[in-house]
This record gives sequence, C-alpha cells and structure tokens, in this order.
Amino acid sequence: MQEDGKVVDGSLLGDANGVDPVPGRQKASGKWQRPRFTRKALMRCCLVRWIIASAGPKEQDSSDSDLELSTVRHQPEGLEQLQAQTKFTKKELQSLYRGFKNECPSGLVDEETFKTIYSQFFPQGDATTYAHFLFNAFDLDRNGSIRFEDFVIGLSVLLRGSVTEKLNWAFNLYDINKDGYITKEEMLLIMKSIYDMMGRYTYPSVRDEAPSEHVEKFFQKMDRNRDGVVTIEEFIETCQKDENIMSSMQLFENVI
Repeated sequence: MQEDGKVVDGSLLGDANGVDPVPGRQKASGKWQRPRFTRKALMRCCLVRWIIASAGPKEQDSSDSDLELSTVRHQPEGLEQLQAQTKFTKKELQSLYRGFKNECPSGLVDEETFKTIYSQFFPQGDATTYAHFLFNAFDLDRNGSIRFEDFVIGLSVLLRGSVTEKLNWAFNLYDINKDGYITKEEMLLIMKSIYDMMGRYTYPSVRDEAPSEHVEKFFQKMDRNRDGVVTIEEFIETCQKDENIMSSMQLFENVI
C-alpha cells in the first residue's frame, strides 16, 4: 500500500503479497529482525494514542522500569519477559506501561474503558459494538478484564506481527463465539460495527447495504467447500492469495 510514494507502515495485515509494508524489516534465515518504527507509525493506533497521552512527558523512574508497582492490584510480568514476548523495545514498554497504570491503576482494563476510548476517537459514529468485539478479541481468557501483558502482546501482533500472525488475530476477532469458525452472520456483525463506528456522514457516503455486499463477496471467496462456515485455514489462504481481500482488510489499519 502506497501513500505519497512512500510505504505505509503499521498496517494490520501487510500488503497483498504477504509482505509487511514496514521499512527496515528484513529476514535472514527465516529469523525476524527488529525494524525501525517511528512514533508517528505507532500513533496511528487508537489504543497506543490513548496510552501515550496518559503517560505524560515525565521521565521513567526505576520502579516503572521493572514494571513493578505496589499500588496496583495486578502485578504484570517482568519487563525483560515482555520484551521477549513482543516486538516492542524496553523504552516503548516503559512508556506504554506508564500510560496503562495511569488510566488503569488496578492493573486491569475493562470493556467500558474500550468503549470510552473508541467513542472519543470516532465521535461521528457509534463505536459501542465494535469496542465490545475488539475487547473480546483481547480478552483471551474471557474473564471481563485485560491484563497489561495481554494488552501489549495483542498490540505487538497488530502493529508488528507477521502477516500470518495478523490474520490469525483478525480471524479471532471475526470468530465472535470462539468456536473456531466464522459464519456469515459473525462477519456481518463485525463489518456493520465498523461501518457504524466510522459514521454515516463519511465521504464518500456508505450505503446501508454496503456491509452485506462486502461480506457476501468475502464469504463467496473464503468458504471454499461451501459448508457455510470459514475455517482459519480457508481464511488465511484466501486472504494471502486475493489482493482485493487484502486491500479491503486494510480497513483495520484505521480502527485499531
């Protein structure tokens, strides 16, 4: 995906050829090498913008450096362990944690917080339903709250994961009931929630039937054996092979 002649980084799914559009990313013998990411690229993500805004300009103190605070109810894992589990630098993790603890002193974030975040960033529409679905995608153990560890691991996949990792995450978002399959109804619910959040007064305007048409085209290509559901294998294979679908899936770049 190109913008003003430059490669756009920080997208959810990479380009249609299965290559992440991120400057600096290289592979040697199949091993991931850390790319150079700018603050500008990170700040395209709503969740990161929310966290960074709460972090403030002050310097990081030593107690934050090892991610330990006696005042929080949930103690996160050590910084080095999180750095190994994600593709964030130590400095980025410190900044993310500072903002996270300022907004969520308990060490946990709930669904209402997600709804507040997205209603602020998308005031022209109704972000309630999309925020609900997105929260459930982060809330892997389904207990109604998200730990800092799960939060940054999810962000790492969305912002810096491989194409396959991002597609796996997107599949989990679409698989609302977490049964391992995506139905047409589930895909339509997610798509409608995105259109609702983006607002009816966007330009060009979106027709009411657009989400249904979008899903119908997706499903015809993805449901290869015509059994009425899409498996993770069908989802990943179709997305990676179809340039139009990959381009359409870039919509996530603007709503995470």
